[in-house]
Amino acid sequence: MALGVLILIGSESDMEHAKKCAAKLDEFSVENKIEVASAHRNPQKVEELVANSDAKVFVCMAGLSAALPGVVASKTIKPVIGVPLNVKLDGLDALLSVMQMPSGVPVGSVGIDNSKNAAYLAMRILALSDSELAGRLKPAMK
Repeated sequence: MALGVLILIGSESDMEHAKKCAAKLDEFSVENKIEVASAHRNPQKVEELVANSDAKVFVCMAGLSAALPGVVASKTIKPVIGVPLNVKLDGLDALLSVMQMPSGVPVGSVGIDNSKNAAYLAMRILALSDSELAGRLKPAMK
């Protein structure tokens, strides 16, 4: 099975959120993988992960300046979902960073710390070309 979602986090401290996202994807049998790669501390690793991934959707979680989703979006034409994390300022700094991307570098955003919604959004994107997944998702919407 091809990788459906690559979950990227900027720090090990974000793992709790990544695991919630992965658990929801697992619940619907969506192949996923978690990688730790900071847009600031290891930009080359981020670039290599994006360039070499067969994932159809990227979910990127980050707090503070939350650069990771935007950096990933600048390296691919695949959908990128940003999850702003509450590290400081109640997560508003991260939320604004994820949402305020320049034209041509789109990042879909979910609410602060809402990694489960990121999983649901990723699955809806995947379901556009996967009727079996679409069928599994429909009962969950009720």
